[in-house]
Amino acid sequence: MTTPLPFPIAEEPDDATREAARKAFAGDVQFLKGVVAMDGLPPDDRPEVCFAGRSNVGKSSLINALTGRKGLARASNTPGRTQEINFFTLNESHYLVDLPGYGFANAPVAIVEKWQRLLKQYLSGRVSLRRAFVLIDARHGVKAVDEEIMELLDKSAVTFQAVLTKTDKLKAKDLDKILAQVREKLSKHPAAYPEIVLTSSEKGDGIPTLRAIITGLS
Repeated sequence: MTTPLPFPIAEEPDDATREAARKAFAGDVQFLKGVVAMDGLPPDDRPEVCFAGRSNVGKSSLINALTGRKGLARASNTPGRTQEINFFTLNESHYLVDLPGYGFANAPVAIVEKWQRLLKQYLSGRVSLRRAFVLIDARHGVKAVDEEIMELLDKSAVTFQAVLTKTDKLKAKDLDKILAQVREKLSKHPAAYPEIVLTSSEKGDGIPTLRAIITGLS
């Protein structure tokens, strides 16, 4: 019987790596386009990473914290409002891809189905996609909708890494309980990368680590 991966917390980068990643994200970061169909995707001419997470998990806040630009990614208070795959350029080296928040309580069924088709096509057919970051609210842990996206990433053979958001909202003992739940859930997914990133967009925790991970992907 194989032992499940322990999913340790990703270590902080050394000073040189941290500074190089900071400079990369302090460079030219621009919104490129919003995509609603596969034929609208930009050329797959550079490595890209995507950010997935249920509505209100703090995805826009995290992208803005990574780039140091408050209004780059726009948050919507209405689940399912944003139906586009949003592409951002990180200098000339990477694409950052913001996937719509999942959990469509208020969205019409036809819109949900259209979005799910596009998501499946994107994940299974994008050869330049190096990693997906699945954002999980540290106050709640992995929910059923999170497991659905993880299963889709498994089927699409896309490596994904769990990123816990809003970790500053928990006491250490409560965070430990959530981490145990997250690790148990991740152990069931073959596409899960064996490290977890802990972040707080408000406090800046984990931002240098995530920057270093992204810039290290080629």
